[in-house]
Amino acid sequence: MIDATTVPRAVRRAVLGRRRLLAALLTAVAVAAGLHAVAGPPPPTTTVVAAARDIAAGSVLRASDLRDLELPPDAVPAGTLGRDALIGRTTTGPLRVGEAITDARVVHRPLLAGYPGLVAAPVRVGDAAAVSLLRVGDRIDLLATDAQGFRAEVVARDAPVLAIPRVGGKATAPDLSASGGRLMVVAVPEESAVHLAEVAVSSFISVVLNR
Repeated sequence: MIDATTVPRAVRRAVLGRRRLLAALLTAVAVAAGLHAVAGPPPPTTTVVAAARDIAAGSVLRASDLRDLELPPDAVPAGTLGRDALIGRTTTGPLRVGEAITDARVVHRPLLAGYPGLVAAPVRVGDAAAVSLLRVGDRIDLLATDAQGFRAEVVARDAPVLAIPRVGGKATAPDLSASGGRLMVVAVPEESAVHLAEVAVSSFISVVLNR
């Protein structure tokens, strides 16, 4: 028959025999609890929409141009927009990859809003490098030079630049060779648009930046 007093002694001996291991485990638990209390929960973040790549001025934003970016709430710029509000909008200036996109970085209104009495005229400027210097909102003069280069005339004055479509659907730098030219959209009176279309068939169109 087992003496009832022998059981507690055996338990005590087992505990004492493993006291170092138990002490180490208790210490580890205490350290882990302390670290968790010190670290606390991860800081809160806010999801904003940013540029997924470098995007040129005058580009129409597509879903592939955008990505989510997590920022601390106090680092979120004012005027950020969601994906649905950005897709299809035109950029007012170049965007860098990772840049949060705000309402100041896209055109808010239709192209001709703010230009009453004008029409939007696409025009291919002969010097693509000159077009790469322009930004949406710049004011320009357009000149037409005949094929022989003997005569030049101003075909549009102080025309606002409405858009500079991306080349080949890419936001990368365009081919700057003068041979192919570069397409852009300007706001001009209707009669100027008609004349511009006529001379563009046989003339070299160049641009002069006013402001």
